[in-house]
Formats: sequence, structure tokens, C-alpha cells
Amino acid sequence: MTNLEKYNKAFTDSLELTEDKLPGLQYQGTELWDSVGHMTLMAAIEDAFDIMLETDDIVDFSSYEKGKEILSKNYGIEF
Repeated sequence: MTNLEKYNKAFTDSLELTEDKLPGLQYQGTELWDSVGHMTLMAAIEDAFDIMLETDDIVDFSSYEKGKEILSKNYGIEF
């Protein structure tokens, strides 16, 4: 499974969305991406990539695209 597939799966499983809804998705842009859903998503991403996200990164993780940027820049995960 590629990194992009792992990333997308974390979103689709946590937020109960299809992949076509992911581009452009923003925090609170769907019913399940509220504060509780955000932590569920962060846990899924940590599990998928075997990392521990820093608190600042969790707070800054405000969209599908921003998440890829954070993971690439701060954790060396390439998409």
C-alpha cells in the first residue's frame, strides 16, 4: 500500500467518506470531522504511518492538503 493509499484510508475510514470527497476537504467540512472526529483521524494517521504527531501539527492539521504538507515536511513521509 502506498503512502497516499494509507493516508486516504485513514480519512475514508475515520470520516466515513469516499475518496472522491477528499480533495479540498477542510476541518469541519463534513459532519464527522468535528473535534472528536479530528482526534480519531489523527490516531488513524499515527497508526498508519507508525508516528506520533506533535501537538502543534495536530492543531495545524486543518485540511486534507495541509495534512499531506505536514506529514511530508515534518515526518519525511512522501506522497
